[in-house]
Amino acid sequence: MCGRYYNRAEKQRIAEAMQARSPEPFEVRPSYNVAPQSFQPVVKLGRDGERELAVMRWGLIPFWAKPDAKIGRGKSPVPRALVNARAETVQTSAAFREAFQRRRCLVPASGFYEWMKLDGKNRQPYAVTVAGKDVIAFAGLWE
Repeated sequence: MCGRYYNRAEKQRIAEAMQARSPEPFEVRPSYNVAPQSFQPVVKLGRDGERELAVMRWGLIPFWAKPDAKIGRGKSPVPRALVNARAETVQTSAAFREAFQRRRCLVPASGFYEWMKLDGKNRQPYAVTVAGKDVIAFAGLWE
């Protein structure tokens, strides 16, 4: 995934696009700068096996770690912030392995940002989306 993304869709539109129900009452507001540590909607399987919308905080704390929110921000003994997993190592990395096997989800979005280096210090953000789609999804893991 990326370091920042945006979501313009409302809760009902996300539920329709992801074919998910919303058992918990919560509000989804458009955000054009979704950052790690923010609470955002995800689609996961409920106890009955059906897709459901839930709100989760962006930043994985592995099941074996002490429940310290600093881990999800990269300010802990755990190497690198656990806000993104690499496809090449997600299956074998101790931090992601258990969640990869048992707790996958979809992260609804409208698009994401990538930055192009202009020179040594300056970068320009570019918004990336899928033409004709107001809701897309990233693969996610949760604990």
